[in-house]
Amino acid sequence: MRFKSDLKNIRTFAKLVAALSSLEKIAWVRLDDETVRFTVIPDTGSQVWASFSMDFIFDNYALQSAEPNNTINLELPLGPLQRALKSALNGVSASIRLTKKDGVPVLSMTITTTAAPTKEPTGVSRFGNANAGADDDGVFAHEPLETNLHREREKIITQDFPVRVLHPDTVETIMQPKIREPDVHIQLPPLLQLKAISDRFTKLALASRASSSGGAAAAASYSPKLELSANMHGGLRLRLDTDTLDVESQWSGLENPELDPAQLGCPLEDHPSTRFREAGPDRWATVRVDGKDWSKVLSVGRLEGRVIACFADDHALILYVYVPQYDDTGAEDSVVTYYVSSYSV
Repeated sequence: MRFKSDLKNIRTFAKLVAALSSLEKIAWVRLDDETVRFTVIPDTGSQVWASFSMDFIFDNYALQSAEPNNTINLELPLGPLQRALKSALNGVSASIRLTKKDGVPVLSMTITTTAAPTKEPTGVSRFGNANAGADDDGVFAHEPLETNLHREREKIITQDFPVRVLHPDTVETIMQPKIREPDVHIQLPPLLQLKAISDRFTKLALASRASSSGGAAAAASYSPKLELSANMHGGLRLRLDTDTLDVESQWSGLENPELDPAQLGCPLEDHPSTRFREAGPDRWATVRVDGKDWSKVLSVGRLEGRVIACFADDHALILYVYVPQYDDTGAEDSVVTYYVSSYSV
C-alpha cells in the first residue's frame, strides 16, 4: 500500500477540513485512482459526504494498493490535519505521504516555507576603490560588489498524525442516507449571511431560556430549534418560534434551478416540486433544525461555492455545496453534500 502526493488548492482544502472538523473530530477518507471522498458521520447531528477529483487536491500523486482502482480507506483525525494545513498556507509547497512510524500508520505532511530574508552587511568591494576611474593603460574602472542582497532561506517542517487503515469490509456499511424526492429545491443566499442571522436567532433563544429558567447553566444544554422553509417561487424563510419569542427573516427572488428530467425517477410533471410550484407561493416546505448544529453546517460557507438546498417537507434537508475549480482544466465543480434531519414539532 502506497500513497504520496504534492498538495494543491491548499487554501480550499484547509477551509473544507475546518468545516468538517466543526461537526466531528474523525473523518473517513477514501482514495482511489480518480476520486477522493471525505465522510463525516457524527453520533448526532448532520452528516457530510464530500467528493473531489484527485486532481483537485493532489498533484503528481502515486497511489497503489491491492484493492480495485487502488482504493485506500483511512480514518484520520481532522484536528491535526487542520493544524498541518494551516501551517502549509504560508508555505512555498507541501506534500503528503502515507508511511509508518514505530509500526503505526501515519500521514506525514512535509511543508517547505521561506524563512525571513537575511541582509548581508555592506562592505567595500574587494576589487578596490569604487570611485576610481579608468587607468591610463585602459583597464576598466573598478565597480563595487553588490552585497546589499536579500537572500531567502528555505525551511522544512514535517508534521505527522496517526491514521487507521480500514478494511474494505468495514467501509461497506457506510451508506449515504436515502430520502424521497425533494418537494422544493432552491439556491440559498450566501451562507455566511444566513449563518449570521441563524446565530443571532439562536443567541436570542438561549438568552430567553436563561432568563426564564433562572441562569445560563440551565440554558447551556439547551439548543433551540429553527424553522427553515422554502417555496418554488424563490422564497426562503428562517423562523424562531418559542413560548416567548417569534421572529423571522425572509428572502425573495432566489433561484429555483431547473431539474434535469434525465436524472429524475419520475416524469417532471409528476415530481413533487412541480406540484409545489403549481400550488403557488403560499405552499412552503419546512424542516426544523437544531440551532447549534445548523450553525456548524453553515460554516461550509467559507468555501464560497453556490449552495442548492433540497427540502423534503417535514423530513430532511439536503445541501449541495458546489466548490468551484480554480484552474483552467474545465472540470466540473466538486460537491460537498450535507444531510440534515428534520425534528418533529
